[in-house]
Amino acid sequence: MNNENRTPDYFDPWDQGSYRTGSVELPRKRHPLVGFLLVAVVLLMGVIAILGVMNVKLFSQLSQTPDNDMAVSLQIPEHMQAIEGPTETTAATEPLSKDSTITLEGQPNYVENVPQEGGLSLQAIYSQCIDSVVSITTQSSTGTGVVISDRGYIVTNHHVVEEAKQIQVLLSDDRKLQATLVGKDKASDLAVLRVEAEGLVPAVFGDSEGLRVGDMVCAIGDPLGVGLRGTMTNGIISAINRDITTGGRTMTLIQTNAALNSGNSGGPLINCFGQVIGINTMKIGDNMSIAGVEGLGFAIPSVTVKSIVDQLIAQGYVSGRPYLGIQGEEVSQLYQYYYRLPEGLFLTKVVSGSDAQRKGLTEGDILISLDGRQITGPEDLTTVLSGHKVGDQIEAVIFRNNHQYAVTLTVEEAKG
Repeated sequence: MNNENRTPDYFDPWDQGSYRTGSVELPRKRHPLVGFLLVAVVLLMGVIAILGVMNVKLFSQLSQTPDNDMAVSLQIPEHMQAIEGPTETTAATEPLSKDSTITLEGQPNYVENVPQEGGLSLQAIYSQCIDSVVSITTQSSTGTGVVISDRGYIVTNHHVVEEAKQIQVLLSDDRKLQATLVGKDKASDLAVLRVEAEGLVPAVFGDSEGLRVGDMVCAIGDPLGVGLRGTMTNGIISAINRDITTGGRTMTLIQTNAALNSGNSGGPLINCFGQVIGINTMKIGDNMSIAGVEGLGFAIPSVTVKSIVDQLIAQGYVSGRPYLGIQGEEVSQLYQYYYRLPEGLFLTKVVSGSDAQRKGLTEGDILISLDGRQITGPEDLTTVLSGHKVGDQIEAVIFRNNHQYAVTLTVEEAKG
């Protein structure tokens, strides 16, 4: 078949050389099958009409048959009674019986939810704690914080302020304050900020060592950001001393089913007495990228928070944290293929004055292995360091200019 004169299936209506008002094709010859189908349809309609006439005649004959010949006896159960008259009219016009209607009764007086003897109601917990909860905003993240001192100290998560150049704190009374970073600790995911303000309300902290599975708890924070600040959710302690590994480090945390979402990070986990017994840090299904998981949130125990915060306020860092003075990112498979690079950690920063710098490491080097373990990304580096203490010697293999080099690095103490 010649397709040269057919209009293409796609045309550009904005093309100046195109003006389309309809098909310009010559009429096509109809296939004989089309005619046969039309005849079949006509015959079928005729058969249907004949059957209709026969049904009418049959019904007429049945209506003239004596009742004795065609009567059918129906057995009606005793609990069923016949409805006289047209059922449609009765259903539409008769009022509904009283038993069929929904009765709305007055509500009893509200009763506060007291979880156990000596505990506070959820309403009292919120009223007691909300003034100690603050919103934290940086150029790249949002989170929650807890006031720990009337001198302006606030605790939050390390990952909330990790890359912050400026930190803004929003108090419960709507005051907006600029905060300074006192210290942060990646291993525990805790950081301490300070604001210059009066009238701050410090939170009351409880001892997390006394927690039991099943204890009622609640969380207050900013799920999904400041737009929902001050949101309260409740639940129970689901597990204690739960070891969770994330980012190459293992943390011992409190597990709860209280709803936690992005933005709750750094906020308080509160017991039924209004005491902060943990700082919320993560949920499975978020940080661990496991979809469809609910009710698995985690908080840093208050005993850990106290130990870390005291050191951050006193010296700006946590003593004894192993450190090599290097930072990097994973070498992508695309870079490996096109630039013929090995799998490893591409160094994006070598801290001035660190042992790594003194041993000649520079930005652009690729760390292939450390302490005999292959390094594929930042998590591997963190994992290896977590097994060493300050002063240890570690053998590293570096890739540079298509050659590999071995170097011995000394583990130093991180100073924040």
